[in-house]
Amino acid sequence: MRLSIRHTTRYRFDNPVVHALQRLRLTPKETQGQEILEWSMAYDHAYEELVYEDQHHNTTVLVGVEPGTREVTITCRGKVDTHDHAGVIGRHAGHLPLWSFLAQTTLTRPGKGVGQMVKELRGFEGERLDMLHELSRRTLDRVEYKIGTTGTDTSAEESYAARSGVCQDHAHIFIGAARALDVPARYVSGYLMMNDRIEQEATHAWAEAFIEGLGWVGFDISNGISPDERYVRVATGRDYRDASPVTGISFGNTSQVTEVDVEVEQQQQVQQ
Repeated sequence: MRLSIRHTTRYRFDNPVVHALQRLRLTPKETQGQEILEWSMAYDHAYEELVYEDQHHNTTVLVGVEPGTREVTITCRGKVDTHDHAGVIGRHAGHLPLWSFLAQTTLTRPGKGVGQMVKELRGFEGERLDMLHELSRRTLDRVEYKIGTTGTDTSAEESYAARSGVCQDHAHIFIGAARALDVPARYVSGYLMMNDRIEQEATHAWAEAFIEGLGWVGFDISNGISPDERYVRVATGRDYRDASPVTGISFGNTSQVTEVDVEVEQQQQVQQ
């Protein structure tokens, strides 16, 4: 499937900028089932300073903000070819060893609630893959998808206790529980083409777990499926903070995202 993507992010600063940087993880990965045909990034009142690959093989761009500005716009455009591999990404790659994805973070660490779900699954009779699908199902059953009840700093346990959250929260709960069950797991940020609309409110998030014999396998907990050809992987990490699309670093200023526009649509492929 050929997908066309347009992603615009606008930031507003409370005072004219003296010095500020934005760390961007907005470039899709070249991985199994995904080829990047074209990708560009444009900046309004900002300029590119450095491009590097982080410890998770995420293409990371540092952009400086023009002094005196109060608003920055970042626009990404591109085309990606995707293929359905039932969520299987395959072998482990990256600068971090596999065991590092067993360590909990402040966003994934289970408390009493998530810990109870882990206890229920410790005696699961069946293959590890089946257990992880059951973990995904129970997470969605117990935590309703509901916008506006959590934020980027909400932990897995806080979302579980509130019984509501969004895709980021579902991913953190799944990751924390999987790690507690001795399964390496990681966070994925990216795009999802919706069947009923082109314009979307935000990027998407899901989880991946490492299974012997298969490698990394994706689980979109919020939609109850494994990622297919409608998904585009952009960044991965131990939690949201490692894979956040945009992170601000400023001196003497505070900023906030004022608007995010995402458009993902299928393109017709011309047969040669």
